[in-house]
Amino acid sequence: MGDDIQIRPFLPNDQDSAETLILSGLAEHFNSIDPALNQDLKDIEESYLSQGSLFLVAEIGGQLVGTGALLSEAKDTGRIARVSVARSHRHIGIGRLITKHLVDAAHRRTYSKIVVETNDDWHDAIRLYQRCGFSEYDRCDGEVHMVIHL
Repeated sequence: MGDDIQIRPFLPNDQDSAETLILSGLAEHFNSIDPALNQDLKDIEESYLSQGSLFLVAEIGGQLVGTGALLSEAKDTGRIARVSVARSHRHIGIGRLITKHLVDAAHRRTYSKIVVETNDDWHDAIRLYQRCGFSEYDRCDGEVHMVIHL
């Protein structure tokens, strides 16, 4: 692949690139974007970091190519959200690497499990989480709910 993938914490100057990357992935999957459903992306630092969540980015050669967040769902439960990989860099392990870093962070935060949800027709995302050890525990209203016990 050439350049190494670097996973690091989100910095304020990542805002525009991270927001664009995530929204592009959503638009690609859904063919449109409802801005009302993505208010958290307008200020990632406020929406995630100031709330105690972890927001990671993946870089290759200084280019932001992936994102992912770990939120506190409950005292013993983390939630993975906003995992996205640039179309040009998919299927080379970036999603798995981001997810691994988020799972490792959940261990350090002493969570006993992590949950994640995605749309039931987003097959690449479902496969990603399955490859990372998550298993499905519910399916409703067009969503797949998955969990990994730590």
